[in-house]
Amino acid sequence: MDDQEHAAEILTDGSEHAATAAAGNGAATPSSDAYDAVIVGASLAGCTAAILLARAGARVALLEQRPDPSAFKRICTHFIQSSGVHTLERLALLEPMLAAGALRSRGRLHTPWGWILPPVESSVPSSVNLRREHLDPMIRKLAGETPGVELILGVTVDGLERGGGTVCGVRAHRPGGETLALRARLVVGADGRDSRVAKLSGVRARTVRHGRFAYGGYFEGPPPEGAPDASLWVLDPDMAAAFPTDGGLTFYVAMPTKDRLAEFRGDPLEALTEFVAAIPDAPPILASRLVGQVTGKIDMTNVIHAPTAPGLALVGDAAAALDPLWGVGCGFALQSSEWLADSVAPALADRGRARGTLGSSSERLERGLRRYRRRYAFGLRGHTTMILGYSSGRKLEPAERLLFSAAARDERLAAIFEAFGTRNIGPVRMIATAAPRAMLVGARHRLSSRGDGRLRAMQTGGA
Repeated sequence: MDDQEHAAEILTDGSEHAATAAAGNGAATPSSDAYDAVIVGASLAGCTAAILLARAGARVALLEQRPDPSAFKRICTHFIQSSGVHTLERLALLEPMLAAGALRSRGRLHTPWGWILPPVESSVPSSVNLRREHLDPMIRKLAGETPGVELILGVTVDGLERGGGTVCGVRAHRPGGETLALRARLVVGADGRDSRVAKLSGVRARTVRHGRFAYGGYFEGPPPEGAPDASLWVLDPDMAAAFPTDGGLTFYVAMPTKDRLAEFRGDPLEALTEFVAAIPDAPPILASRLVGQVTGKIDMTNVIHAPTAPGLALVGDAAAALDPLWGVGCGFALQSSEWLADSVAPALADRGRARGTLGSSSERLERGLRRYRRRYAFGLRGHTTMILGYSSGRKLEPAERLLFSAAARDERLAAIFEAFGTRNIGPVRMIATAAPRAMLVGARHRLSSRGDGRLRAMQTGGA
């Protein structure tokens, strides 16, 4: 199968190896043997894929450019949607996260028509919130201690090895100039939004303009109303959010449209504080103190890659770096890596099988990549389409206004919104179940409003 077949699932725009950790930094010295998988990037996505593949019997080299095993992603809402909780449980990571101070939370959505609140009794699990400075070293340590994983820190990938049109390894170097050539049956790009692996592979990419920017910071002070639940304000078209997290901190973030960027460039802290303090039902940011510094991201262009090519797979932000507004990045990283591991692990671990009715090793791996591609599209394509649509900075469309306004008035619709917003159901199911009820709720509200208007008119006339 060529790259174009692998790329066909993308949203188009027309265009083994056990190792003992080395003393000191928790990383192993690379073996000269070939691996079943080389994974580039040892953050949430890469570590998840490495752990699950190695547990299934594969030999994995896990490469990370940063030499510090405690390195972490600094610009992140660190909110893991409940759809990713199953993966955390499977990794045996959820309990250690809770012991480190992680919060279980749900989501509250403020709209021009009022709050959409999570149901008292919910059918979906709570989400999880833990700062990345705790989570990233935790999952990286777990990966490095997993039999079958070699964690190799401080290496930068320069190129991909190919054979017969199939990716079959990577070329990399250390800061001192030492070069490495690691061969593998599968190369996995888990190296984030600006994925070097994706660029080197030449898979088809789609970029979609982002019309907002983001500034945020951790604040210490009174918790926002509803804590530990996260709150998101749909200001139409501007956005704001409050994410309570470990250590008694809240991450406040402003996400206005780019025409307001000049307000933030001079003094981001003042602008962030004033912005959040002025929103309806504002959280107590004025009574809080900044811990650390305000960080910002101006260019949040959506980048979507074909998730597979022969001998190659992309996971997490390397596959799709989407609008961070909805807090989907961490969850999608965990889920996509789990889907990949489940799809290709049988082929990678069963390396000694002779050719027979199931085909050669490469053919079985190819089928595994097709399974991953289909699972990825089924799980994320619909969500991706809707996220891309709103990331432009536009205002809500009429159908969206109907759904949001009705959900603010109806508990059953609010429950559907929670299931969708936490990515436990997709857009098709959400619309099929929510749209008819939203129209009913909207009609009832209009009738009630007319009745109230007539009553006020009669009372006024009688007076």
